[in-house]
Amino acid sequence: MQIIMPVLITVHVILCLLMVFVVLMQRPRSEGLGAAFGGGVTDNIFGAQTTHVLAKFTTWLAIGFFAITLLLSILTAKSAGGKTAVQERLLSAPVPQATAAPTPVAPPAAIETPVAPPASAETPAASPVSAN
Repeated sequence: MQIIMPVLITVHVILCLLMVFVVLMQRPRSEGLGAAFGGGVTDNIFGAQTTHVLAKFTTWLAIGFFAITLLLSILTAKSAGGKTAVQERLLSAPVPQATAAPTPVAPPAAIETPVAPPASAETPAASPVSAN
């Protein structure tokens, strides 16, 4: 297990570099960076079907990249062992004891205080004023 991690990381880096190189070699529709390698250089090296070969090679490199990335993440998680320091601390901490709920206390007897009657909105009728 100790030897497989550095080997996988080395293969992962090589795959990354190859993928960058192959993607840059591909000729885009608008002749962008692919023209930097010369118009027919890749055609002369790989033949007339260069576009198809490079596209398939890019697909296989991407599949390998994701597979090795997944494998590396699984191996890293397993090699980390069990629990982190925080998990260890939380699991070793004493569990607080449950305390009994306090018994409810009855409210003291209500003392009745006289309540003033509410002021009514009506005012006493005014005495009629006689007009002389």
